[in-house]
Amino acid sequence: MKLTSCLERALGNVFLLIGKECPFLLRDLLVSKELAEVFGQSVMNILRVFIGSPHGLNLRNILWHGFASPQEIPPKYCSMLVFLTAGLGQLLKNYLQQTNFTLVHRPFVTFTHLKDLIIFPDINDEVLSVVEELIKKSTFVLKIMIPFWEAIVMKFRSHRYADCIILLLTQLETGLRKVFTEVNKCPKRLLTAESTAFYTTFDEILAKQLNDDEINHLPFFLGEPAMEFLWDFLNHQEGPRVRDHLSHGEVNLNNFPKEVTNQLLAFSIVLLLRFVGEDVLSVSMENVSIRILISCANSYCSQFHPVSQLKKKILHCEKNIRIWPQLPLVPEEQIPEATRLEGSSEVNDCDHLIIKISSEFQHYILQSDCNLNNLLDYPPTENWSLLLHELCSKHIRTLYCPRSVLEVLAILQKISVHCHLVSDQIIATTEVRYKQWVQKTLRSRQRQNYLRMLNSIKLLSSVLQLILLLITMELVNIHIVNEKSACEYQQYLKFLKSVLQYTENLATYSNQEKNKWDEAIHITYLVLVKIWAFSEKKEMLIYLAKESSNKVIL
Repeated sequence: MKLTSCLERALGNVFLLIGKECPFLLRDLLVSKELAEVFGQSVMNILRVFIGSPHGLNLRNILWHGFASPQEIPPKYCSMLVFLTAGLGQLLKNYLQQTNFTLVHRPFVTFTHLKDLIIFPDINDEVLSVVEELIKKSTFVLKIMIPFWEAIVMKFRSHRYADCIILLLTQLETGLRKVFTEVNKCPKRLLTAESTAFYTTFDEILAKQLNDDEINHLPFFLGEPAMEFLWDFLNHQEGPRVRDHLSHGEVNLNNFPKEVTNQLLAFSIVLLLRFVGEDVLSVSMENVSIRILISCANSYCSQFHPVSQLKKKILHCEKNIRIWPQLPLVPEEQIPEATRLEGSSEVNDCDHLIIKISSEFQHYILQSDCNLNNLLDYPPTENWSLLLHELCSKHIRTLYCPRSVLEVLAILQKISVHCHLVSDQIIATTEVRYKQWVQKTLRSRQRQNYLRMLNSIKLLSSVLQLILLLITMELVNIHIVNEKSACEYQQYLKFLKSVLQYTENLATYSNQEKNKWDEAIHITYLVLVKIWAFSEKKEMLIYLAKESSNKVIL
């Protein structure tokens, strides 16, 4: 398994050497004319027979998807691939000498956001001893695969975390395929790995529907927390996508993080416990560490779905904006009267609009949660922060979101990113300009621009917090998108894109090279008018919905 993944990575590096965009699948690499010119067509044909075609031995897919049992793959196949790989190296060396090319290896993928991955505590020897017993008694484990499970425990004990998780991924897929075939009553798909049949892999196991459009019953059987964990670790783009990275040779196996292996093994232990008898379960539950693992699994919420990612971005941006009051500002009495700027009427208009909009938001929030009352004071105080955190703590369904929901989430994420960019730029500009003011190195025009910024940032702080509140409210009610008609949906997207356009323009105007604060205030007024119109319309829709409901009751 390690050899096939490393071969795929190495062949991809050679393909890039020729100056082509690299295909990311081994089967595409093995049919490329470019690689055939480097290594010879006969060598590529041999590789296709061994690892690259469903019509050949197809070793890579059979192994990585957990179809092969211990001793089923003859050692001579591995020997053949080892010698063939060494031969590929010699052929490549000759090619490099002839062409004077230099082979550059692509950097490995590193797992970021490891803190977000850590849900389960570290697995200790006591828990591993329990696992050794569970392997023999859990029906999740195919009897023929027990040696692989024993190897998983041994590899973890010996700190071979890459080896452990490679074996674990195959056995997790095998066990879930078994459960999948049972709950969906399709036993023929359990051991199918033939060129003429449809493979049952993680993609099908975790899907909402079967390939015949019937409902997949596995998500209902496993439950939402387990499905969210599997989607987080295997599928979501922002997640670790462990199986993809390992099977395509994108990870440095010598420095594989223990944290990732620990989390997947802990989750697998909980799965093993779901398929044992009551007597075994009760004995296992006497172990405190086992009870903690079960509790963590049952309370798991997605960390890498776009919904979860947006929540984190909103709170991170809000925290960033709360730095503004601590920024160094020139006291008003130190500003020469001749250089002071008069207050803008547009700023006052913006203030009035924010008060009206926040009042509408407060009323709207009360429709769904009467405990969140009187938190939207103005100018914004810590109450706004409390409200944002409270709204972001609400559970939002993440499994199998339709395309319309994902499209809205993508726009909301872009808005939050640009809000954060604006905040970062204002913080940086404020600190630099204050230092230059104190040192008296600002030219006349720069001083005027600095004063315009000081007049603007109080308003912009409120506006950014208002927009964060807006996108949080839309996030909490994201699934209402499905109830909109096609026309309503397009109008809704148009509104959100106008807010996005505002944040993009604001990011441009607040850049240190631009510093267009009058323009920033003007576009702020325009977007507040749009948000006010949107909030009024939403309030009217709530009223009409209530009236309709009352008529039905009557």
